[in-house]
Formats: sequence, structure tokens, C-alpha cells
Amino acid sequence: MKRVACQSDPGFGILQSSAFGQRVGQFGSCIHRRSAAPPSAVKYGALLAVPLLLAAWQGPLSTFSPSGPVAQEIVWLLRVMLAGAAALTLLVLAMVAIGFGRPREIPDKRWTVGLGVMFSLTILTVLLGAALWVGERILPHGTALEVRAHARQWSWTFTHPGAGGPVNTDAVLHIPAGQPVDVLITSEDVIHSFWVPQLGGKMDAIPGRQNRLRIEAHRPGTYDGVCAEFCGQDHAEMRFRVIAHDPADWPPRAQEGRP
Repeated sequence: MKRVACQSDPGFGILQSSAFGQRVGQFGSCIHRRSAAPPSAVKYGALLAVPLLLAAWQGPLSTFSPSGPVAQEIVWLLRVMLAGAAALTLLVLAMVAIGFGRPREIPDKRWTVGLGVMFSLTILTVLLGAALWVGERILPHGTALEVRAHARQWSWTFTHPGAGGPVNTDAVLHIPAGQPVDVLITSEDVIHSFWVPQLGGKMDAIPGRQNRLRIEAHRPGTYDGVCAEFCGQDHAEMRFRVIAHDPADWPPRAQEGRP
């Protein structure tokens, strides 16, 4: 710890020192010698990766495109956790960078108690509180329309209310928009997982057990869903759609009996 900082230079001034620059330069030269790709290829490859990474945040299976209140709560929690993780990562990186400096005296109270203990505990406490708050809000409280999702290798069968009674459909779940829906999830063989990223969280389908998951769509539309638990050879084919209907058209007479 005595090599980290001193009272006269507690910040990032060490980043401007010649010793730090030389060591960073030596590290960069080592990486360059080990890389077989020319510098221009590395540069253009990095530039190409940026839009690809940003594009991955969008799409029908993206958690970052919520279309219902439950999914919005989950995205909010995810952003809070990313912010907390970024703060802790920056603290660690800053201490590593300062460690490149010359040996010096440091105030133990600031680095050990202040940053090492109190700062980390504060971040973790905020994240725990946010997780408990969101977790309680997305639980299926109160009354809601109930539909059923039954999984098997490698397909889904759904049951929803119809004008003449319950209706079964394969690979398509019909729900009304603008109201909470509880999905009662079961499995026939192995463990699967029901997940519609734009409408809610994930819930396992376990043989011999019935789990309940609350989802809701803000507006009518079609939303993609997948099995989020590896369940065998054709796991990747185990996809489905959720069609949210206008409340005026519920139950969906035209779709009865159709997949």
C-alpha cells in the first residue's frame, strides 16, 4: 500500500510521469510484437466491432428494448448494476495505474477504510437494495389473466382463454395488451426456461412443478420468445411468439385453434 500514493500526490498525476509512460509503452510494444495482424487491420477491426456491439443491443430478443412494465423494471435494474460494476472497475483500474508510480507514503484511512471498504460497501448496498426493490415489484401480486405454457423437447404448447373455452396453440401464445398476464409454466421431460425478453424475465419449466411468471405488453404486437435453458440437441429450435391483442379483440376469435 505504501507504493500506491502519497499525500502530496494523491490523484492521477502519476499518469503523466515518465516512468509510467515508459512502462505503458513497453507493454504496448510487447502486444504489438505478439500480434500477427498489421496495425491498420487491428484499428479497422476495432472500429467495425463498435457498431456490431451496439446493434446487439437492439432486436426482437433484446432486453434493452422493453415493451412492458415488468421488462422496464428489469432493464432499469440492469443499468444500475452496470453503473455499480463500472464504478468498482474504475476504482480497481485507478489503483493499478497509481501502482506504477514510485514508492511513497499513503494515508491508510483514505485508501483502506475510505475507498477499499466504505466505497465498495456503499456500492454493493445500493445494488442489493435496488435488486430487492425491483424483485418485489415484478412478483405476480394481485389478480391477472392466467395462461399456460407447457414445454417438451423441443416445442411449446400454450393454453389461453377463448370465446368457447380454453384454446391450445403450438409455438404461439395469445395475450391481451395493457393488462398483466400470469403464465403458468410446466415441463413434460427436462428443465426448460420460458423467456420473452421484451415482456418480462425468465422462469424455469421444471418437470413435476408449476411456476408462475408475470408478463405484460404495453401495446398490441408480436414479441419473440425462446427457451433460455439448454435442453438438448434441438434446443436452438425451441422458439415461440407472443401475440398481444387489442383488449377490444380479446379473446382472439380469429386465431382459435391456429398455431
